[in-house]
Amino acid sequence: MTDTSVDEMSFETAMAELEKVLGQLERGDVALEESIALYERGAALKKRCETKLKEAEEKVAAITLDGDGNPVGLKPVEDT
Repeated sequence: MTDTSVDEMSFETAMAELEKVLGQLERGDVALEESIALYERGAALKKRCETKLKEAEEKVAAITLDGDGNPVGLKPVEDT
């Protein structure tokens, strides 16, 4: 587990750490308190990955096409 803030991680970094966390939890070779901390970290990492995927999906959906189907630009994405 790294000390990097989950909110600052790229999708790839968060996914790699999530895989490590899951591996540790699946092996079951950590103490109960550490398991709880790992579970909480994993939940935060999962949320980060979902957020980054949603952002990417919104960017892809915002690509506009011309009459021939070629991408010509992006529509502005509304902030939520």
